[in-house]
Amino acid sequence: MTWVKICGMTNLEDALVAVDAGADAVGFVFYEKSPRCVTAETAREICAKLPGSVEKVGVFVNESPERVSEVAHRAGLTAAQLHGDEYKNPRPYLNGGKIFFALPVAQMLNNLTEPIGEFRVPKLPESSTILLDSGFPEKRGGTGKTFAWAEARWLVSQLMRQHPVVIAGGLTASNVTRAAEFLKPWGVDVVSGVEASPGKKDPEKVRAFVRAVRECDRKVS
Repeated sequence: MTWVKICGMTNLEDALVAVDAGADAVGFVFYEKSPRCVTAETAREICAKLPGSVEKVGVFVNESPERVSEVAHRAGLTAAQLHGDEYKNPRPYLNGGKIFFALPVAQMLNNLTEPIGEFRVPKLPESSTILLDSGFPEKRGGTGKTFAWAEARWLVSQLMRQHPVVIAGGLTASNVTRAAEFLKPWGVDVVSGVEASPGKKDPEKVRAFVRAVRECDRKVS
């Protein structure tokens, strides 16, 4: 079954809607430049009222391992998503806890070597999960734009040989089925595609998104 994360949580009501809809994970952004940024205290209050089975993922951009571990402990997170340049020099985070490394799809596609068989996956810890997003240095995520699925299809299949792959960027209830069927990722991640405004979710969009993913799962099972 496809793993589903609803990211950019800022309040308990939205988090409970995501859980009720059937999401596997919720995300909290700790990047100050994001309109969805929350404090560790806010995240802790929300996490404390969510089921233990739901993954609580903190999103960080170029923070030190010490800072990530500190916030994760204070907030009660179960995983960290590193959305900056951490993949270039991966270090231990969360004392070996679950880590998602965000990779910039456009940059990776531009750097593919020829012939295709020479492509090398970035050297990441074996237990890592990879997140492919349409972000760029000036805006790491939440762009509301999809990446080039056709060009990235081979990239996803290569990365999946070594790590679970989550796709993000411009996903909505109307296109996530197509993305899942075409790219066949391990998971999907959404932020702006289920919002009423930055940091505030639209409950119907959240439910429709998760429902679309689950219907897709049933078709291929």
